[in-house]
Amino acid sequence: MTANPYRLTPPAARDTCVIFAAPHSGRAYPEAFARGSALDARALRSSEDAFVDRLFAGAPGHGIPLLAAETPRAYIDLNRAADELDPAVVAGVRGGRTTPRVDAGLGVVPRVVAGGRAIQRGKISMDEANRRLRDHWRPYHDALARLVGESERMFGRAILVDLHSMPLEALDISVRAGDPRPDVVLGDRFGAAAAADIVDRMEAAFSEAGFRVARNRPFAGGYTTGRYGCPARGVHAVQVEIARAIYMDEAEIRPHDGFDGVRRRLSRVVARLAEIGRPVPPSAPG
Repeated sequence: MTANPYRLTPPAARDTCVIFAAPHSGRAYPEAFARGSALDARALRSSEDAFVDRLFAGAPGHGIPLLAAETPRAYIDLNRAADELDPAVVAGVRGGRTTPRVDAGLGVVPRVVAGGRAIQRGKISMDEANRRLRDHWRPYHDALARLVGESERMFGRAILVDLHSMPLEALDISVRAGDPRPDVVLGDRFGAAAAADIVDRMEAAFSEAGFRVARNRPFAGGYTTGRYGCPARGVHAVQVEIARAIYMDEAEIRPHDGFDGVRRRLSRVVARLAEIGRPVPPSAPG
């Protein structure tokens, strides 16, 4: 492995079962990959959930570990199953799983970035795909599974908050004419990945900080929420999508003047989410 595929920032004291993870925050593009791509650097970066790790960088100060990808999504998508291999981009695929995401070019080795632009000319070998899975996908998910297991052992439950950002284009397509665009979308796979009371409290935290919140539309949760969320076992996974337009210039891929204000509001949300995951102290005897 040539570079660490993730950055893990632990808290000084882990006193909440909440975990933050950002699978699409990576911006460490392998030189050979970038040089061989059909796209320029800005186009390659269009599929990043850019700066979402910076928006939530204060999480460890509230007792929450923050796992942020360094590997970029255009290279390998950490929010996909390892067998979501696209035969149009990986030569010699055997036993890959056909899903709508693979059909759209958004498998674990993506074929396209935003706007349907092809990432590379031709295909990569199965050996290369397996190398990316071994050196990037697996270490990230090993780390995430370890964090979830630690929360289960320490607190008897785990709340995984999967951090993403959503482009204006996706909201314009999905929001009905005349309706306000949401600033935040919470995805719990329509209740399959997290208990309703936890998602209710998360929604309240974002709403009270002044964000317009929607649930499950247009994003109900991806591979991570599906793989880790198991409310019956006490493991809850919620995907959080932040509208890029409220904190960054999407065309230039840089924070705009509203970035610091959004980050301050999110710091209040993070404090509330940490509270959701703290043990309830026993009641004093009557």
